Amino acid sequence: MLRLAIRVPREQAELVLAQIIELAPAGVEEVDVDEATVEYAVYGAPGELPELPDLRAAVGELLVDVSTTEIADDWADRWREFHRPLVLGERLSVRPPWEPPQRCAIDLVIDPGRAFGTGAHATTRLCLELLLELEPPLAADPQGGAERPAQPAQGGGAETGAPSHAQPGQADGPRACVDLGCGSGVLAIAAAKLGWQPVLALDHDPLSVEATAQNARVNAVEGLVEVRQLDLLEQPVPAAPLVLANLLAPLLLRWCEQLRDGFAPVPGMVIASGLLVGEADAVAAGFAQVGLRETRRMVGGEWAALLFDGAAGR
Repeated sequence: MLRLAIRVPREQAELVLAQIIELAPAGVEEVDVDEATVEYAVYGAPGELPELPDLRAAVGELLVDVSTTEIADDWADRWREFHRPLVLGERLSVRPPWEPPQRCAIDLVIDPGRAFGTGAHATTRLCLELLLELEPPLAADPQGGAERPAQPAQGGGAETGAPSHAQPGQADGPRACVDLGCGSGVLAIAAAKLGWQPVLALDHDPLSVEATAQNARVNAVEGLVEVRQLDLLEQPVPAAPLVLANLLAPLLLRWCEQLRDGFAPVPGMVIASGLLVGEADAVAAGFAQVGLRETRRMVGGEWAALLFDGAAGR
């Protein structure tokens, strides 16, 4: 088995990834090399991997380095050992399907079979920790009485909430949530289990859309999580009371520009991650320009996640 690795500048990583996925649709591994460089890797037998001329044509001048290494025959077993359960206290766990259920109120099963991960990366973990600190807003009683809080589903069993009645591509209602850059769907599914409903999961990558939809079915939130493709550079992000945005800093700043220019509606709250500690202040300043004030910051290693609140900015 061979591993083909492509290193590119971090600020262009999302654009390069879109090109690489077209050449390697079975999945791409992402590795943080340093603050300036991201490595994408694909695996396969000789003759199955993309040709170097195709890679150079797709990535062009952004290509930093290409390397091919031979890996041991037991790489698949070692890959499974790498994906361990993520346990956040007694409230939430995220595990691959080959690991036994965890003793948590919410036990999510996420298959990383296409290299999207199971939530253990610091950026996803920080998002989940901030999400756990939030309480979904009160929802109107369908019988016309006083408002009542959302009731999140417990454990990995069937979801008890009613299916979403939001229109396709919308995130309507006081408890609606958008997961922008959903990947394998960890954040979207966790939000649905915690009472944010409906949840709209968006990603530019069709493999992410497929993986999120499959994981939503496995975790019994299929009726509460809608998944579709969205190109953040070309299409507006729907408004919602809460947006989860685990994206690289350049994409977060581009979104801030769109919010400022009126291209996209300003959400109520944002949990932003995927940014290095040194990038956090610039991202916070960008969101502040549209009335979203930073109210919480969490740091894990070299990564940071920020909570922004529109109400706090008024």
